[in-house]
Parts: sequence; structure tokens; C-alpha cells
Amino acid sequence: MSHDVEDPAAGSQAPNLDFKGTTPYEDYVQADVLTHLQHPLSEDPGEMVFLVTTQVMELWFTVIVHEWETAAKALRKDDLPVALAALKRSTYELRSLNASWEPLAHLTPAQFNSYRSALGEGSGFQSAMYRRMEFLLGEKSASMLVPHRGAPRVHDELEKALHEPSLYDEVLHHLARRGEPVPQEVLTRDVSQAYRPHPEVEAVWADAYAREADEAGGEEKETVRLGEALTEVAELVWRWRNDHLVATRRAMGSKVGTGGSAGVAWLEKRAAKNVFPELWTARSHV
Repeated sequence: MSHDVEDPAAGSQAPNLDFKGTTPYEDYVQADVLTHLQHPLSEDPGEMVFLVTTQVMELWFTVIVHEWETAAKALRKDDLPVALAALKRSTYELRSLNASWEPLAHLTPAQFNSYRSALGEGSGFQSAMYRRMEFLLGEKSASMLVPHRGAPRVHDELEKALHEPSLYDEVLHHLARRGEPVPQEVLTRDVSQAYRPHPEVEAVWADAYAREADEAGGEEKETVRLGEALTEVAELVWRWRNDHLVATRRAMGSKVGTGGSAGVAWLEKRAAKNVFPELWTARSHV
């Protein structure tokens, strides 16, 4: 879509500039709404950068949740091409999300402190859309619904997501329907609980990767294609968490985080966790 405008006097190629109401572009994109959502609470000009960057991150969370939900629904129908396409798109979006750290990655403590008080008790871990991302990755926690009790719609959406299978749950059910020996205890687990790695799931992935070299194609290649798509997602999530950790460490050191979190210590713990864990450990057995 072009944002360039030719001179109306240049001839028949000039675009229509006269509309009765708002422009069709505005009607579709809602740009006027987006560009008037910023309400800085300090006089520091850097707060505007922080606010817009955070809002951009929320939009990326939204589209990534959409992609992963699309992939999960496709896997439920054993429609692997649609699932792989959604996972692939999400890797482009995750790279754009991760690049969003750049405006904040070089803040000095003094620069961050100049508007930090405007956040009050606000903190990124309170993001409902990011929580939905985490739930789709299998990192469930009922306690993370508590901050949203005052927003019924948001709370209901999160509670629904808590009790739905994660993207990884759908992956394992898909593999089981294709004849992979995923243990029954994993397939029937309480999906409202955080996913825990299982040695037999690790063996499923290890065996699929080991057989890949011996097979001309077919089922084994498809399983590995899915595994590699998920690994790419997992790596980019890991990079997101590490970029968050480094940006926070640079801006505030080891101080207590906004919202009463442990700050860097909490982020270090998060960054140490692998998404889709057996896909990583299985590689040691191939």
C-alpha cells in the first residue's frame, strides 16, 4: 500500500482526495484512534518513546496470539500446512516484536528514572495479551488471572485461555493421531496447569529426528518440519526474554521492578526456561 501522493495537477493518475467523511484508509486502519492513545504523565520527552514502544509491543502480542491460535485450531483438524504457515508468519512477527526493544535498549538509569514514577505500580507482567501468549506456550498459571479481576472481559478471556489446550498440547495430540507414541498421561493432563517436560515426549522427538536421515520423506519429514517450526518460535521467544532482561538490567540494575516484581531476578528466571522443552533436550540423543 502506497503512502505517496502525486500532484493532483499531474493528470489522471492523481488519487481521489475528496471524501464525504473520514478517508477509507482511516476507516480501515483507525489511525486517528491509534495516534491519540498516548497520554504521558511526566514532562520527560523520553516517556513518549516508552509509551509508544510498549503499545506497539501490545499490538505485536495480539497478532502473535492470533497466529498461534490459528495454528492450534489447524492442528486440531490435522491441517499441517495451515499450522505451519501460521507458525512461519509468527516468526516474522516475533522478530519485529523483538526489534521493538531497540528504542529502550540503551536507556541509562537516569533516563529511565526521569519518568519511571509515571508507571506507578504498572508492570509488563500485568499485560493480559502477553499472558495469553504465555498460556499458548504452555506456561499456565491461575494466579496470573488475579491482576485482571477488575476487568471482567479481560479476565474471562484469560480464564478461557487457561482451560484450553496450549499450542504445544495440540501439537502432541496431532502427533499421537499420526501414530507417535505420546504417553496417555500427557494427552489427558490438566491443561490449566503448566506443561512439564516428559521423557517419553523427548523420545518421540529424538526418534523422529533420528529417523529423518533414514527416510526419503513422508511422516518423519513432516514431524521434523513441525518440530523445526516450533523450535524457531521457541528460539525467538527466548531472544525476546533475554532482550527484555538486558534492557532492564541496563536501565535499572538489580532494583525491585515496577509493580513489586523482583525485576532482573524475575526476568533471569524466565529467560532460563525453554519453550517446548523436549525439542531442545531431544537433540542430545540424536
